[in-house]
Amino acid sequence: MPHYLAQVGYTSEGWQAVIRDPEGRQQMVRNAVEKLGGKVLHTWFAFGDYDVVGIAEMPDNVAAAALAMAVAAGGACRSVKTTPLLSTAEALDAMKKAGQSGYRAATAG
Repeated sequence: MPHYLAQVGYTSEGWQAVIRDPEGRQQMVRNAVEKLGGKVLHTWFAFGDYDVVGIAEMPDNVAAAALAMAVAAGGACRSVKTTPLLSTAEALDAMKKAGQSGYRAATAG
């Protein structure tokens, strides 16, 4: 199953909800991911540009996008960023295909 990196920045209202019920918010996200056919693998609180980062398995891009849309539509987040992750094997396959694509940059001789 494909993996996705989620990065979320809370609004002040979002922080208020998390502080009020930290475990309940984590379970709400886990339930939504599972309802879409996925699995939360890891989550961390952070500081900087994003307040929470996580790795989830999702069945496909549509399910991952649906989760990102649902989270963003809730209004508790100032930013939601989802990044598809490639395994090393997938990245190596992509590199091989890139080398065989015939693409040449405009600056290539």
